[in-house]
Amino acid sequence: MLLFPKAKMSDKPDMTEISSFDKTKLKKTETKEKNPLPTKETIEQERKGDATP
Repeated sequence: MLLFPKAKMSDKPDMTEISSFDKTKLKKTETKEKNPLPTKETIEQERKGDATP
């Protein structure tokens, strides 16, 4: 028979996993903007109706 410790519900999170986490093992990633906001010029062109789809 397997015995598991009872999970406690608490307002305070269990910090043991966080304190033992090694962030040097994380891979380096490059963030790219998928949907950038339009530039000021683009907005002005669309307002004037000069935008070409």
